[in-house]
Amino acid sequence: MSVNPASVTNPPAQFPEDFVFGGATAAYQVEGETRTHGKGKVAWDDFLEAQGRFSPDPASDFYNQYPVDLELCEEFGINGIRLSIAWSRIFPEGTGKVNPEGVQFYHDLFAECHKHHVEPFVTLHHFDTPLPLFEKGDFLNRETIDAFVDFATFCFKEYADQVTYWFTFNEIWADASNTYIEGTFPGGVKAHLAEAFQCEHNMMLAHAKAVLAFHNGGFKGKIGVIQSLEFKYPLNENDPADIKAANNEHVLQNQFLLDATFRGDYAPDTLECANRLAAVSGGTIEILDEDLEIMREAALYNDYLGVNNYQCRFLKAYDGENDLHHNGTGEKGTGRWRVKGIGEHVNKPGIPTTDWDWIIYPEGLFDLLVYIKQRYPNYKQIFITENGMGYKDPYKDGFVDDQPRIDYIEQHLRWLLKAMEVGVNVGGYFLWSLQDQFSWTNGYNKRYGFFYVDFETQKRTPKASAYWYKHVAQTRRLDL
Repeated sequence: MSVNPASVTNPPAQFPEDFVFGGATAAYQVEGETRTHGKGKVAWDDFLEAQGRFSPDPASDFYNQYPVDLELCEEFGINGIRLSIAWSRIFPEGTGKVNPEGVQFYHDLFAECHKHHVEPFVTLHHFDTPLPLFEKGDFLNRETIDAFVDFATFCFKEYADQVTYWFTFNEIWADASNTYIEGTFPGGVKAHLAEAFQCEHNMMLAHAKAVLAFHNGGFKGKIGVIQSLEFKYPLNENDPADIKAANNEHVLQNQFLLDATFRGDYAPDTLECANRLAAVSGGTIEILDEDLEIMREAALYNDYLGVNNYQCRFLKAYDGENDLHHNGTGEKGTGRWRVKGIGEHVNKPGIPTTDWDWIIYPEGLFDLLVYIKQRYPNYKQIFITENGMGYKDPYKDGFVDDQPRIDYIEQHLRWLLKAMEVGVNVGGYFLWSLQDQFSWTNGYNKRYGFFYVDFETQKRTPKASAYWYKHVAQTRRLDL
């Protein structure tokens, strides 16, 4: 069964009373103080220093400026904030000795959230495995799985009275793909599909073990995982080769991870495609029977799914060798993604793109959410945990007119409401990002935030989008 969005007319402009209007952050991208206050190193520290292009310090100086940002949240009607706990700020080596100053920092941060009536939604891993564990293979090494579960359990106990909403991982696909396919993350491996799948499986196993630790520990609150998902369309919907290319990447990015999340195992069609693609790079995927036993049990206890969605993809068949180029500068038209065995990313004529070659097609969010509802009817709730538009924001006379961002958010919220009208249970929306932040592979010129940050003075300036979002959050409706 499919839903024709054209049949969903005049969607309700009103959001539910308990809908969360949020902003999203990540520890490494906002905190700064990456090598102080007892924090241990992560792979990004040396990786970025070797590149010499930009530094994660001071980023948005959230380590010191969080009271300012949370006061802005309260002023602008933002009642939820996505935060991540930097693993190496708690366990500098990943395991063993605890850093008391890091533990206290998050106590103080969560207390400030509640002071300003902003609910913290806390992620335990956002691309920042402690360096000693990363150097031993990161999540390709099963020792890291156990270390993560120990870290997660520590946090569940330590912050039980302050945190209600937990996420284990942020964007398992992005971690796998940027490390083992696109080569833009530390490690820099390109086009190794077997390692990407193995990374995805092992991280989902770590997620499952952490969920069971949460459930069996009797902790109050809720827990889930955040997946970065993109609906995949064949460029020519009547061409079997294009259809196969779209399905290849759909399994790699979406279906493999969603099966693991909601089934706790992998459907036959998922495994057939995954094993075929892994073989393209000369590898196999190790999936143990005991892994699936753990994952199937944990699948019962996922309280929600976080969906990070910025765009969809159009694919066409591709028979050549790997050809990958990441657009990290905002020079429009420079990105290339052609992967042997999968297909080629292309754009459909007439569909706009950002300066970073990201497709603006909000209908893709609707199609994605309906797909999840139909294939995984046991899902309980969805939060849009990231959505937003990178833009070269013009700062003029103390004001930032980011109307393209407003248009982007409004279109996505309207399609989100359409999905809710056909029965998708969505509990909230978090813009990426709350304030301008350091971007992993783009530095500082790609801005996403509601609040413009002068990275030299750390002064915050609300953008036009912040005032627009405030009106939506306070009225809980989109103007027709």
